[in-house]
Amino acid sequence: MGMADNINSIKDRIEKAAKKVGRNPKDILLLAVSKTQSVDDIIKARDLGIKTFGENKVQEILAKYDYVKDVKWHLIGHLQRNKVKYIIDKVEMIHSLDSIELAEEINKRSEKKDIVMPVLIQINIGKEESKSGIYEEELGTFIEKLKGYKNILISGIMTIPPKTDNDDVTRNYFKRMKELFEGLKMIKGDNIDIKYLSMGMTGDFEIAIEEGANIVRIGTGIFGERKY
Repeated sequence: MGMADNINSIKDRIEKAAKKVGRNPKDILLLAVSKTQSVDDIIKARDLGIKTFGENKVQEILAKYDYVKDVKWHLIGHLQRNKVKYIIDKVEMIHSLDSIELAEEINKRSEKKDIVMPVLIQINIGKEESKSGIYEEELGTFIEKLKGYKNILISGIMTIPPKTDNDDVTRNYFKRMKELFEGLKMIKGDNIDIKYLSMGMTGDFEIAIEEGANIVRIGTGIFGERKY
């Protein structure tokens, strides 16, 4: 299948998964993960109706930013503090806030640019040592510490669950994320506006949607197998 067929297939599957649980498919953002993809392929996806792209690495956003117009970029990978300044005015959202030190840097750089940066807190839901993110038990304390930062907007949470062939295990991780998401909505703060639950990739996005995701991050399903 070509890219147009891939995109149509993904959109159709998003719609079916949403309707299965009584949700409106329009409430779900399809974020195209364009890491390692060429500018030409990203432009092709844009011209086929994809408007929001996610990159794992700062340098990839910088390499593509000037060549792909009329799209929005999200930073979805681990972000080092010393690279925040390079992308702070180029991305619409950062999905991978995982430390107070990073929050401090994002806030500082956003203040200098006179912007407020929406951020998602990355949750390490499977407590894997190989993955970034805070543990769910730390979330309440973490949010309290973020309340003083006026130039970040705490907009939700993101996760990448442990890899498994067992859909029930994956579903349970997503269910737990939805519980955390609903709990966060109860927390008040000037820089808190909980809207987004970012979870689900090409292999599990339908389960994620059934469990409440409203941002799904699709790479292979759109672009085909990754180019290295």
